[in-house]
Amino acid sequence: MDLDFTAGEGEFRQRARDWLAGHVPGEPLPSLETREGFAAHRAWEGELAADRWSVVSWPEEYGGQGVDIVKWLVFEEEYFAAGGPGRVSQNGINLLAPTLFDFGTDEQRARILPPMASGEVIWAQAWSEPESGSDLASLRSTACRTEGGWLISGQKTWSSRAAFADRAFGLFRSDPAVDSAKPHRGLTYLMFPLDADGVTVRPIGRLDGKPAFAELFLDDVFVPDDDVIGEPGQGWRIAMSTTGNERGLTLRSPGRFVATADRLVRQWRAHGDPGDTALRDRVADAVIGARAYQLFTWANASRFAAGETIGAESSLNKVFWSEYDIALHETALDLLGAEGELADGGDWAEGYVFSLAGPIYAGTNEIQRDIIAERLLGLPKGRR
Repeated sequence: MDLDFTAGEGEFRQRARDWLAGHVPGEPLPSLETREGFAAHRAWEGELAADRWSVVSWPEEYGGQGVDIVKWLVFEEEYFAAGGPGRVSQNGINLLAPTLFDFGTDEQRARILPPMASGEVIWAQAWSEPESGSDLASLRSTACRTEGGWLISGQKTWSSRAAFADRAFGLFRSDPAVDSAKPHRGLTYLMFPLDADGVTVRPIGRLDGKPAFAELFLDDVFVPDDDVIGEPGQGWRIAMSTTGNERGLTLRSPGRFVATADRLVRQWRAHGDPGDTALRDRVADAVIGARAYQLFTWANASRFAAGETIGAESSLNKVFWSEYDIALHETALDLLGAEGELADGGDWAEGYVFSLAGPIYAGTNEIQRDIIAERLLGLPKGRR
């Protein structure tokens, strides 16, 4: 792993830093989990896209700059260091787009990716169902063949971004006759608009009143063949590509944690008790963890550049960053004490609440540990 940046990479970093310094909003945008905040973040995506910063690693024809993974990681570091707003397009650009690059058609990429990059179309996930969460292969929502496409029916829940998004993507059971012992077969990967006939979107309210998620009720919603990704019945294999991106580099780049750990250090210097060596050590551990994750990611980037893949090792990433995120925010709240519940500490409190979901979404950490044990360590399969 070579940690020396080239002159071109250094120039790219400076160009990104200069652009962000001139464009990142001086005041935080409203929460993207509210209607007002969602609109503000959509507008921010458009501002990023206008100068090709929303998807820097994509080919220019789709709105990107065509940079490699090293420059993408550089941009992520600069983005979080500059305090850039949360990315409301995250589901689309980090999950659906990699799937379209791998399995989509030229027509799908040309039609879907540019408005995704600009924030004109925001995507929601339609994975989980009331009785199918981490065990995604047990889903019951169906896709039935009809002239020119499919009719999808069923219920999806905990669909992130769905309260205000434009379109959604997910898996549907297109062959109900598949052997029950192999439920991952006979699934089809589909995309559909959330304002289509037969779609009901019901926001899921939280204690803070923000509808971060929604339930989707689907009643014979027509999906044309043009909105099927890959071959019908092969959705499981395609979805595993999507979740691999989610658990790997694209969902939680190290720049996010490095910037948050730096913020924690500033908090310690401003409010920490030098005599509290236990808390001081936890702050130090947070810095070490962020740096370790950064180096681990750079090592993976070097492997990608050499043509390798990480496969099941993405589960190591997911377990690490999700549990690290909780520990980082717990340290900050313990440092602030009661003030962490007040306005000045609100960002830490909100970040902590969000971090608690980390071990659940993108595949629960219990599932990830099974994958690590079986596929990386070669241990026998446990009883389900």
